[in-house]
Amino acid sequence: MTAHLSARPPRRPRTAHGACDPAGRLPRHPRAACGGVPGPGSGAGSGSGPGSAPGSGPDPRALASRFAHQLVEVLTGARPSGQLMRHTSLDGYGQLASLVRMGALRRGGATARPRLGPVHDRSPSPDAVEACVRVDLGRRHHMVAFRLEQRGPAGQWQCTAVEAR
Repeated sequence: MTAHLSARPPRRPRTAHGACDPAGRLPRHPRAACGGVPGPGSGAGSGSGPGSAPGSGPDPRALASRFAHQLVEVLTGARPSGQLMRHTSLDGYGQLASLVRMGALRRGGATARPRLGPVHDRSPSPDAVEACVRVDLGRRHHMVAFRLEQRGPAGQWQCTAVEAR
Protein backbone atom coordinates (compact mmCIF):
# COMPACT_ATOMS: atom_id res chain seq x y z
CA MET A 1 0.00 0.00 0.00
CA THR A 2 1.15 3.45 -0.64
CA ALA A 3 1.01 6.36 1.75
CA HIS A 4 2.44 9.40 0.02
CA LEU A 5 4.38 11.51 2.47
CA SER A 6 6.22 13.67 -0.05
CA ALA A 7 5.80 17.38 -0.60
CA ARG A 8 3.89 16.88 -3.86
CA PRO A 9 0.36 18.24 -3.98
CA PRO A 10 -2.24 15.53 -3.27
CA ARG A 11 -3.92 13.83 -6.21
CA ARG A 12 -7.61 14.19 -6.79
CA PRO A 13 -9.66 11.01 -7.13
CA ARG A 14 -10.44 10.08 -10.73
CA THR A 15 -13.23 7.70 -9.89
CA ALA A 16 -15.09 6.58 -6.83
CA HIS A 17 -13.27 3.24 -6.95
CA GLY A 18 -9.59 2.53 -7.29
CA ALA A 19 -8.21 6.06 -6.99
CA CYS A 20 -6.34 7.57 -4.07
CA ASP A 21 -8.09 9.96 -1.75
CA PRO A 22 -6.70 13.53 -1.46
CA ALA A 23 -4.39 12.46 1.38
CA GLY A 24 -2.75 9.88 -0.90
CA ARG A 25 -4.10 6.82 0.91
CA LEU A 26 -6.04 3.95 -0.56
CA PRO A 27 -9.70 4.81 -1.08
CA ARG A 28 -12.31 3.98 1.51
CA HIS A 29 -14.63 1.26 0.39
CA PRO A 30 -18.39 1.78 0.58
CA ARG A 31 -19.88 -0.42 3.29
CA ALA A 32 -22.78 -1.52 1.10
CA ALA A 33 -20.45 -3.23 -1.38
CA CYS A 34 -18.74 -5.17 1.41
CA GLY A 35 -21.85 -6.56 3.02
CA GLY A 36 -22.02 -4.21 6.01
CA VAL A 37 -18.44 -4.66 7.16
CA PRO A 38 -17.26 -2.52 10.07
CA GLY A 39 -15.31 0.46 8.78
CA PRO A 40 -11.64 1.16 9.34
CA GLY A 41 -10.76 2.01 12.89
CA SER A 42 -13.39 -0.26 14.44
CA GLY A 43 -11.15 -2.29 16.64
CA ALA A 44 -13.40 -5.34 16.84
CA GLY A 45 -11.12 -8.32 17.02
CA SER A 46 -7.99 -6.43 16.04
CA GLY A 47 -4.67 -7.27 17.59
CA SER A 48 -2.24 -4.70 18.88
CA GLY A 49 -1.02 -2.90 15.79
CA PRO A 50 1.43 -0.03 15.76
CA GLY A 51 0.03 3.27 16.96
CA SER A 52 0.48 6.46 15.08
CA ALA A 53 0.88 9.90 16.46
CA PRO A 54 -1.46 12.50 15.02
CA GLY A 55 -0.06 13.91 11.80
CA SER A 56 2.55 11.15 11.42
CA GLY A 57 0.79 9.49 8.48
CA PRO A 58 -1.92 6.92 7.95
CA ASP A 59 -2.69 4.37 10.65
CA PRO A 60 -1.33 0.95 9.59
CA ARG A 61 -4.42 -0.76 11.08
CA ALA A 62 -6.75 1.35 8.94
CA LEU A 63 -4.56 0.66 5.90
CA ALA A 64 -4.78 -3.09 6.63
CA SER A 65 -8.56 -2.90 6.85
CA ARG A 66 -8.92 -0.99 3.57
CA PHE A 67 -6.41 -3.23 1.82
CA ALA A 68 -8.29 -6.34 3.00
CA HIS A 69 -11.47 -5.09 1.31
CA GLN A 70 -9.67 -4.36 -1.94
CA LEU A 71 -7.76 -7.64 -1.84
CA VAL A 72 -10.98 -9.63 -1.44
CA GLU A 73 -12.52 -7.74 -4.36
CA VAL A 74 -9.56 -8.78 -6.53
CA LEU A 75 -9.69 -12.39 -5.35
CA THR A 76 -13.44 -12.65 -6.08
CA GLY A 77 -13.10 -11.02 -9.51
CA ALA A 78 -14.96 -7.80 -8.66
CA ARG A 79 -11.79 -5.70 -9.20
CA PRO A 80 -8.93 -6.21 -11.68
CA SER A 81 -5.67 -7.27 -10.02
CA GLY A 82 -3.77 -4.54 -11.85
CA GLN A 83 -5.38 -1.96 -9.56
CA LEU A 84 -3.32 -3.31 -6.67
CA MET A 85 -0.05 -3.53 -8.62
CA ARG A 86 1.44 -0.34 -7.22
CA HIS A 87 0.42 -1.36 -3.70
CA THR A 88 2.29 -4.68 -3.81
CA SER A 89 5.90 -5.77 -4.05
CA LEU A 90 6.95 -7.92 -7.01
CA ASP A 91 6.73 -11.11 -4.92
CA GLY A 92 3.41 -10.06 -3.40
CA TYR A 93 1.90 -9.33 -6.81
CA GLY A 94 3.12 -12.70 -8.11
CA GLN A 95 1.36 -14.45 -5.22
CA LEU A 96 -1.80 -12.41 -5.80
CA ALA A 97 -1.83 -13.14 -9.54
CA SER A 98 -1.37 -16.84 -8.84
CA LEU A 99 -4.30 -16.85 -6.39
CA VAL A 100 -6.49 -15.06 -8.93
CA ARG A 101 -5.58 -17.59 -11.66
CA MET A 102 -6.34 -20.50 -9.32
CA GLY A 103 -9.69 -18.96 -8.36
CA ALA A 104 -8.83 -19.03 -4.65
CA LEU A 105 -12.06 -17.24 -3.68
CA ARG A 106 -14.72 -18.46 -6.02
CA ARG A 107 -18.13 -16.96 -5.60
CA GLY A 108 -20.72 -19.21 -3.97
CA GLY A 109 -23.30 -18.32 -6.60
CA ALA A 110 -24.44 -15.43 -8.76
CA THR A 111 -26.05 -13.58 -5.84
CA ALA A 112 -23.41 -14.30 -3.19
CA ARG A 113 -21.48 -11.21 -2.19
CA PRO A 114 -18.39 -11.53 -0.06
CA ARG A 115 -18.91 -10.75 3.60
CA LEU A 116 -15.76 -9.87 5.51
CA GLY A 117 -15.33 -10.49 9.20
CA PRO A 118 -13.19 -8.23 11.35
CA VAL A 119 -9.61 -7.76 10.20
CA HIS A 120 -7.23 -9.21 12.78
CA ASP A 121 -3.82 -7.60 12.70
CA ARG A 122 -0.55 -7.69 14.56
CA SER A 123 2.68 -5.80 14.20
CA PRO A 124 5.85 -7.89 14.36
CA SER A 125 7.88 -4.69 13.89
CA PRO A 126 7.14 -0.95 13.59
CA ASP A 127 7.38 -1.11 9.78
CA ALA A 128 5.27 -4.24 9.22
CA VAL A 129 1.68 -5.37 9.77
CA GLU A 130 0.39 -8.91 9.34
CA ALA A 131 -3.36 -9.31 8.98
CA CYS A 132 -6.00 -11.92 8.29
CA VAL A 133 -9.72 -11.80 7.60
CA ARG A 134 -12.48 -14.39 7.27
CA VAL A 135 -14.45 -14.12 4.03
CA ASP A 136 -17.89 -15.69 3.69
CA LEU A 137 -19.06 -16.43 0.15
CA GLY A 138 -22.47 -18.03 0.28
CA ARG A 139 -22.02 -21.29 2.17
CA ARG A 140 -18.23 -21.29 1.76
CA HIS A 141 -15.79 -19.69 4.17
CA HIS A 142 -12.26 -18.61 3.32
CA MET A 143 -9.33 -17.05 5.14
CA VAL A 144 -7.14 -14.39 3.57
CA ALA A 145 -3.84 -13.40 5.15
CA PHE A 146 -1.39 -10.74 4.01
CA ARG A 147 1.64 -8.78 5.15
CA LEU A 148 2.13 -5.04 4.66
CA GLU A 149 5.59 -3.51 4.97
CA GLN A 150 6.68 0.11 4.95
CA ARG A 151 9.35 0.37 2.26
CA GLY A 152 11.49 2.87 0.43
CA PRO A 153 12.67 6.34 1.35
CA ALA A 154 9.10 7.69 1.22
CA GLY A 155 7.86 5.02 3.64
CA GLN A 156 5.28 3.58 1.24
CA TRP A 157 3.21 0.65 2.52
CA GLN A 158 3.24 -2.37 0.21
CA CYS A 159 1.78 -5.84 0.40
CA THR A 160 4.69 -8.29 0.36
CA ALA A 161 2.85 -11.59 0.89
CA VAL A 162 -0.69 -12.94 0.31
CA GLU A 163 -2.33 -16.27 1.13
CA ALA A 164 -5.92 -17.41 0.70
CA ARG A 165 -7.57 -20.70 1.62
